[in-house]
Amino acid sequence: MGLKKIALFVDVQNIYYTCKQAYGRQFNYRRLWQHLSHEGEIVAATAYAIHRGDDGQLKFQDALKHIGFQVKLKPFIQRSDGSAKGDWDVGITIDVLEAAAGVDTVILLSGDGDFDLLLQKINQKYATQTQVYGVTGLTAKSLMDAAGQFHPIDEGLLL
Repeated sequence: MGLKKIALFVDVQNIYYTCKQAYGRQFNYRRLWQHLSHEGEIVAATAYAIHRGDDGQLKFQDALKHIGFQVKLKPFIQRSDGSAKGDWDVGITIDVLEAAAGVDTVILLSGDGDFDLLLQKINQKYATQTQVYGVTGLTAKSLMDAAGQFHPIDEGLLL
């Protein structure tokens, strides 16, 4: 049996805000990558981010690329009512569905309950294992329930 194939998907905004809210700290993507590399071969890794174009953000995106992530960017859109649109849910869903057939494990970093149906679907359709990393208390219960394994983001995965 070869190494298990892992596809990794990161909802960057969600992880950024939940880690900040819960811990006042940032997520350590490098440590996660090192940890997962021991579990199998990461055959695909995509981070979905919103492009605001400031220096700090560009450095962060470069760091992710350096670790091994493909970074997908969407422009930050400010609506006339002042709210912002920057939502990768559909893009993440399409990519996960496309990847799920060819891997053993799909790992999603997000607390967004909208992904619960997606995880249920790939589990039923492909018998692909699903894991979610999220901040306890800021991750939808429906998502935790839909995942084969839920990993709480704690001190060990923070910078």
